[in-house]
Amino acid sequence: MTPGDGTPIDLNALSLEGLYAELARSGAVRTLFDLAREEDMGDAAAPMDVTSASIVPEHASAVATVRARRAGVAAGLRSIPELLAVYGGACSFLAAIEDGASFERGAAIGVLRGPLRDVLAVERPLLNTLGRCCGVATFAHDHTRSVEGTSAVICETRKTIPGWRVLDKYSCRCGGATLHRLGLFDAALYKDNHLAHIPDEEWTDALTDAIRRARAGSALRFVEVEADTLAQLERVLTVEAGLVDIVLLDNMTTDELAAAVAMRNKSASRPLFEASGGVRMDRLREIASTGVERISVGALTHGAPSLDLGLDIDRG
Repeated sequence: MTPGDGTPIDLNALSLEGLYAELARSGAVRTLFDLAREEDMGDAAAPMDVTSASIVPEHASAVATVRARRAGVAAGLRSIPELLAVYGGACSFLAAIEDGASFERGAAIGVLRGPLRDVLAVERPLLNTLGRCCGVATFAHDHTRSVEGTSAVICETRKTIPGWRVLDKYSCRCGGATLHRLGLFDAALYKDNHLAHIPDEEWTDALTDAIRRARAGSALRFVEVEADTLAQLERVLTVEAGLVDIVLLDNMTTDELAAAVAMRNKSASRPLFEASGGVRMDRLREIASTGVERISVGALTHGAPSLDLGLDIDRG
């Protein structure tokens, strides 16, 4: 995920179309859908839907509409062609709206056409996928609206279900959130457990050496260091200016966050500040008012409810 000059692509600067293409290039979405098909249909060499095979005529066809049972924000629509390809490619899906668009209860999300047996086989994984993605996008949208008019952005985290990271992060962007690192490979984040073994008198030098090694070995999106207290922040701010891009202010009170911003603004080092740790939606605006630039919210992915969608077959 780097252009020709070796610098990382700024995922947050990409259009949603470009972002999905970049994220899906890893093959993670295809792997997820292969697993979904295996879970539902059994042996890939002889997939079986025993219910449909016993009652649905082999040559029957269907047109079905995916409808929203509550208002929300669309996400995951770009993944559906790959889902249909995994399930045999006999069905087609025409989206009625675009990822990132808001919709009302009862709105048509898209139309599915194909052999009735195939429509019935793909119904649940399609609704599961879109329900999850739209739920995450809607939850992210609700959070980002809470800080409108401030200088802070809402960031997602690595708190994703295994296998779902690409779609979860894409869905967060559909809802207006800012992407953090993708994984352990594209950014350095030195948390308390990385630093706990270092004696206090060696801490600054050890961290400085580690950052230089990390930067020399990879094209990183950023380098971030966690500080749980103002005393720890004071040490981070002594690291050579420019080595640390972001400081993660973990589980700090509003007063502590404001004090941290004041400390940073008086120092030679000017990293961005990211508030984190059990952040609730009702605290977002209060946190943003302290002057931090980023607020990371794990709940965007680990706490987002799926959005209720249904598939209605046209009886003709």
